[in-house]
Amino acid sequence: MITSALRGLRVLVSGAGVAGPALAYWLSRYGAGATVVEMAPRLRASGFAVDFRGPTHLDVLAKMGVLDDLRALRTDGGAMRCVDEHGRQIFELPAEFAGGDVEVLRRDLSRVLYERGAERAEYLFGDVITGAEEAADGIRVEFGRHGPRTFDLLIGADGLHSGVRRIAFGPEERYVRHLGYYVAGWRLPNSLGVDATPRQYNVPGRMIGVSADGRDPEWADVFAVFASPRLDYGWDDLERQKGLIAAAFTGLRWHVPHLLAGLRDAPELYFDAISRVRVPAWSSGRVALLGDAAWGTMLGGMGVGTGVVGAYVLAGELAAAGGDHDAGFAAYENRMRPYAARWQRGANPGRFLAPATALGLRSRNTLFGTRLFQRLLVSGTRSLATDSDLPEYASR
Repeated sequence: MITSALRGLRVLVSGAGVAGPALAYWLSRYGAGATVVEMAPRLRASGFAVDFRGPTHLDVLAKMGVLDDLRALRTDGGAMRCVDEHGRQIFELPAEFAGGDVEVLRRDLSRVLYERGAERAEYLFGDVITGAEEAADGIRVEFGRHGPRTFDLLIGADGLHSGVRRIAFGPEERYVRHLGYYVAGWRLPNSLGVDATPRQYNVPGRMIGVSADGRDPEWADVFAVFASPRLDYGWDDLERQKGLIAAAFTGLRWHVPHLLAGLRDAPELYFDAISRVRVPAWSSGRVALLGDAAWGTMLGGMGVGTGVVGAYVLAGELAAAGGDHDAGFAAYENRMRPYAARWQRGANPGRFLAPATALGLRSRNTLFGTRLFQRLLVSGTRSLATDSDLPEYASR
């Protein structure tokens, strides 16, 4: 159902990953004029598999009309298997935990969401917001490449290192806490002949895994996590990032030498800290934060559904408030903060993926090898993702 509750409202969304295109779709559906600015020159092709689980995630995808499209693109990665240096299985987590109800590659998800709303939204690729200043009639935004423009609202859906959050709320160190781990991912030809079941190898403080691309088995995807204090590197310094990863994993057995050889030739790399974002208030005046910019805990593979739900709620509450951003932003935060906090509470994925000590690694392996604990993992993550009171905004 298309309504006109936000007709005439001009909204700038920063970030064309997942939450940004989802929000642009819902804003346009309510009649708003949505513009999305993205620093990358095109939709990003990197990133890991992400998943949706439980009725809340699937309901929002169905409301957007993309659930069937994503099911057609699902990776079917199956279980997640932990192995020793000889490739012998230590434990295996069931597919229901590893991949949720629907697992897709992040690049496929981003493309589907973009295509769903691109006809009604404006996209500015290859540009960044360099400044924003509020006035009585809107917020004037300066861009790196395009000329200045005035919008009614500005939404930061630009991830863990949000530029909008930095401009409107203050420096990143106020809100982003390093959790002691780094994560990396790259692609390489599948000369090992691995299948789509991820296999991961651990030593204390380090984990590296590999699996075939579910839709192109000629290629394989590597996923690595290692414990480290905060490192000094440029976000665009590919060679420096490769060097840090190689230093962390050189000397390990299993397939590690082969995977590091593939790293040297990889034209693209995903690399970031595992961090937690805590922002006391998600809005300030005409600016609001969405997704990882507001509540992220890297890794976001399972939490990406929360960003999609957040986009639905943010647009819906603005529409319910008739475009009154003060009321809409407050209602959005009141509803989403408890829901998003479920994923953040005590979460540090690095400790699960790469326990820092030999004792911690043995304890994890023993615990995760039990069927009872595996059942608790599956039911627990579905419960975290479920909000039984999600409103039906489109019917208002």
